Amino acid sequence: MERGSDEAELLEKTKLIIWDEAPMTHKHAFQALDKSCKDVLKSNSLFGGKVFVFGGDFRQILPVIKKGSRQQIVNVSLCSSYIWHHCRVLKLTRNLRLTIGQPSANIKETKKFYKWLLDIGEGKIGGPNEGTAKIEIPDDFLVEQCDDPIIKLIQFVYPDILNSSQDPTYFQQRGLLAPTNDVVHEINDCLLELFPGDLVEYLSSDSVAKSDYIDGNVDPTLYSTEILNGLKIFGLPNHKIMLKVSVLVMLLRNIDKKRDYATELGFRLFLWVRM
Repeated sequence: MERGSDEAELLEKTKLIIWDEAPMTHKHAFQALDKSCKDVLKSNSLFGGKVFVFGGDFRQILPVIKKGSRQQIVNVSLCSSYIWHHCRVLKLTRNLRLTIGQPSANIKETKKFYKWLLDIGEGKIGGPNEGTAKIEIPDDFLVEQCDDPIIKLIQFVYPDILNSSQDPTYFQQRGLLAPTNDVVHEINDCLLELFPGDLVEYLSSDSVAKSDYIDGNVDPTLYSTEILNGLKIFGLPNHKIMLKVSVLVMLLRNIDKKRDYATELGFRLFLWVRM
C-alpha cells in the first residue's frame, strides 16, 4: 500500500475499523497492519492513530498451528502481541437474542443455562485442571432414562411436530445440535419415521465420468462402487437420501449459483418436497 493510492486515501478518511473474529488471527497479521498504517499515515501511534475494534471470543477457536502445543498456540494469539497492552477490553453482559420478548421465568432459566456454559468455558467448573476435568451436568439438562433418548429429545424440542410442521414460524426457535454428521443422520431418520407416508429413496451417480479417464482407461479398483457410495463430503448430500412428501428439508447450497440469486447472497432456503 503506497501513500497516494486509493487504499491509502480510504485509510486516511476512515474513522473506525472493525476486525471481527480477531482471536482466530495470527498476531503477525495485526503487527503487519500496524506497521503499514504507521508508514502510510506517517505516525508513530498504534495503527497510525486509527481506532480499531477487535471482535471475537477467546473461548472459541484460536489461531491454528499445525501440531502446535498449547504454549505455541497462545504465543501466536492476539493477547501475546505488544498490541494487546494498548487494548481496552469491553465485555457484553446481556444476551439480547435469548432475553428480548421472553417471559421473566424463561429469562431466569436461560441465564442459568448460559452462565453454566460460560463457567465451563472459563474453567470454573470441575476444579483445577490441566485441560481435562470431570464436569457434573445438572439433572434438568439431562434426558431422562428412557428406551430411546433420541425420540425423547425430539419430543422435547419439537412438541406436536406433526400438527405444527407446516407452520413457518415453528422451526425458527428450535434446533438440535449434534457432535457428528452420523448423529445428524440418525436424528433425521428418526424424524422421518414420525411422519406418515412412504419413504422414497434417491441415489446419487456412482460412476466416474469419462472426462476423468486418463487416455480413455481407468482402473476400476480405484473407483469402486463401495468407495464412491461411502464418500461423505462437506456441503454435498450423501449417496442415499430418504424423503417423504411434505417433509421439510433445508437447501444449504446450490451448485448452480449463477441461476440462484438468493443462494449467492448466502440465504438458506426452506423448500417443501413435492413428488
